[in-house]
Formats: sequence, C-alpha cells, structure tokens
Amino acid sequence: MIEIRIHGRGGQGVVTASEVLAIAGFKQGRYTQAFPNFGPERRNAPVEAYTRIDDSFINLRTQIYRPDCLIVLDDGLLGLNITKGLKKNGIIVINTKKDVSKLKLGDFTVYKLDAMKIALEVIGKPIVSTAMTGAFGITGIISLRNIIEAIREKFPGETGEQNIVAVRRAYEECEKIR
Repeated sequence: MIEIRIHGRGGQGVVTASEVLAIAGFKQGRYTQAFPNFGPERRNAPVEAYTRIDDSFINLRTQIYRPDCLIVLDDGLLGLNITKGLKKNGIIVINTKKDVSKLKLGDFTVYKLDAMKIALEVIGKPIVSTAMTGAFGITGIISLRNIIEAIREKFPGETGEQNIVAVRRAYEECEKIR
C-alpha cells in the first residue's frame, strides 16, 4: 500500500489534490481512498488530506501516520515538522521557489516545483493543487495519463483543460533535488 499525506493551507486545494490522486489511482486499476483531516479551520490554516493506493481492497480507516510520500503545497509549513513519520526512503514533493537543499528534510528523495507560478500563469488563481498532482506524477506511482484523466473527470470543460495545462507543465518542470 502507498500512503500519501498532503500538507497545505485552507483554500489551496489540499482535499482536491487528494481526490484527484485517488481518482487517478482508481483509473490505474487500483483501490484507493481519499479523505481530509481538518476541523473548524479557516482559509490559510494548516490542513492535511490523505490518499491511499493499493492493489487490494483497503480496510484501513485511519489517518496516515507513516506515509510513503508527502506533498507540500505551502513551503511555509516546512518548519512544522511535517516529515514526522515519513517512512525511510520516503518521497517529498514541495511547492517552492526556495533552495530546498539547505532545508533539514532528512534523508528523503525530494522534488520541488514552483507550482504557484504555474497556477498564476495558467489558471490565473493561486490554487496549486492540480499542478502539484502533475508534479507528483514524476514519482511514477501514478501515471501522468491517469492524473490527466482524473482532472478531466473532476473538472469538465474549460476549467479542466486549463488545469491539464498546469498539470503537464508541472510534470515537465518538477525537478529532483536529491
């Protein structure tokens, strides 16, 4: 089972990113779950969402405490020890324009992308969720093709097509740091 924990702030599309990854995993022929973890938070408050992907039916119904992967939509959250519980050989995909090589992120595989720039240029709004799902595609856990199909399903019409442009660009521009 692959467990993904997504960190962001209210209004950035954390739940949407989780749902898109689950839909894409399902389109890939796997069992999936997507669910948020937040209470009465408001816009800009830290939130989490989770996605599970497996070849077998998923009976587990808990938060994800030992993720295989982290997706970080807001680099301002990096100081909150969000890598806690990340499994050895874990993967982190970060939305940032900062030099993350100097950050204390443990001995994990790290990818980075300026998803905010892409979101503003392509969609015209500071919502980075779909771009970050495209960046996650670089890990190979879910194919870019299935992420694009999931976007089309979740956002039909012109909105979906704009988001697909952002997804493809994010996939192409995401870089492995280590």
